[in-house]
Amino acid sequence: MNSTFRTTLVFALLCSTMLAATAQTSDRLRLSLREAQDYAVEHNYAMQNASLDVKKAEASRWQTLATLLPQVKTGFDYQNMCGYVMNFGGRGGSMSSMLPDSITIGGTTFPISFPTSNASSTSSSAIPMNPNGTFSITASLAVTGAQIVGTLIKDIALNVAQTSAQQTEQKTRANVKNAYTSILIMERTAKLLDTSLQNMQQLLATTQASVAAGATEQVNADKLSVQVATMRSNINSTQRTLNMLYNSLILLLGTDVNTKLELTTPLEQVLDIDYAAKLTLGGFRIENNYDYKLLQQSEKLSRKQLTLAWMDYTPTLSAYYQYSNKTYFGKDAGFNMTPPNMVGASVSLPIFQSGARIAKTKEAKINYQETLNNKQQAEDGLKVQYNQLCYDLVSAIENYQIQNENLNVTRRVFRNISEKYTYGHASNLEVTNASTDIITAQSNYIQAVMSVVQAQVALETLLGM
Repeated sequence: MNSTFRTTLVFALLCSTMLAATAQTSDRLRLSLREAQDYAVEHNYAMQNASLDVKKAEASRWQTLATLLPQVKTGFDYQNMCGYVMNFGGRGGSMSSMLPDSITIGGTTFPISFPTSNASSTSSSAIPMNPNGTFSITASLAVTGAQIVGTLIKDIALNVAQTSAQQTEQKTRANVKNAYTSILIMERTAKLLDTSLQNMQQLLATTQASVAAGATEQVNADKLSVQVATMRSNINSTQRTLNMLYNSLILLLGTDVNTKLELTTPLEQVLDIDYAAKLTLGGFRIENNYDYKLLQQSEKLSRKQLTLAWMDYTPTLSAYYQYSNKTYFGKDAGFNMTPPNMVGASVSLPIFQSGARIAKTKEAKINYQETLNNKQQAEDGLKVQYNQLCYDLVSAIENYQIQNENLNVTRRVFRNISEKYTYGHASNLEVTNASTDIITAQSNYIQAVMSVVQAQVALETLLGM
């Protein structure tokens, strides 16, 4: 009994440990930049809605296609006239002698019985209206020019939905890259501020020792302590910004809000200066731009709308086939005039609609011309935007190179002045200025890195990459 209890307890502990480990793993995501982009494409709510829009467009397209296919329906009708009898009355049987014994419809002969009354003074004939049921199957087909053009319009609408989904994916990847890079930059900023804080704390400790030895005044130490406090405040502000950026990335990824993210791609790999510079040399193929693709689809749609307006002048073709089987439920067959098979066809052509079709066609022509004008204007704007984004990226790269070199120089100056200050060869003012310069240089460097990434992402988006 004790052995069984121990085994059960050990098994329960192992299960709980595995569940805890699984929960910890599921609450943490280690993602490279590409993995983060792929994860967002799969789980982001905007991407899910874009995929649903494509499915909705496909359903609408098939709904329109179905109108061009034969429509088949079946039915069963039941009639009961509650014992009603159709009488043919007369005196002396003169009417009965004039009525036929049977009737032939469609090659089928149906007998007619006329019950007679026992009354001696009056002779009458009647047709019993027995209960009956009719089973029917009807197949019909109607085709118009508007239906055919409508199907083509639905094809364009499906292409628009697919292109919009691709554009949403591109924007999602770009937003993830911006957020991912911003986090890396903020983490680098925090590290730079930590290094500067450590240097300032060492200088403060040295100054406090000099004050204790009577070699310097307390005001110098107080100035350094203010700088240390200011730097700590900057670090805290950076951490708060970093938390906000992580939350933004979590929303873009579409993962649980309590998920802990770990980014594995280093900033140097994301910031590929050589690749960014090559983007400005590849030229602009406007047909790869998603906005331009949507404009092309809009032009096709407007042209089909014009064709649809002309289809009001075309005829409508329709045809049908009907099978009917009528059955009487009484002992007599009854009077059946329903043919079992029926085929029909018709052609209708609209002639006059008080000028409504002419006005509709004219309106469609104007809309099509406006679409062409808008497309041309957008095409020119995209070309100008390409040139501007190339200039922006080149300027951002140049500024990055300058700020990177300035940061290196400022670091060397700060180390040099710190060493001189330690040996009493530099003043407190020089240390303060050097500390301020390095903080400014770090801020300018971080801003330059972000400008390069943003300009690169903007150009990639325009190029349809």
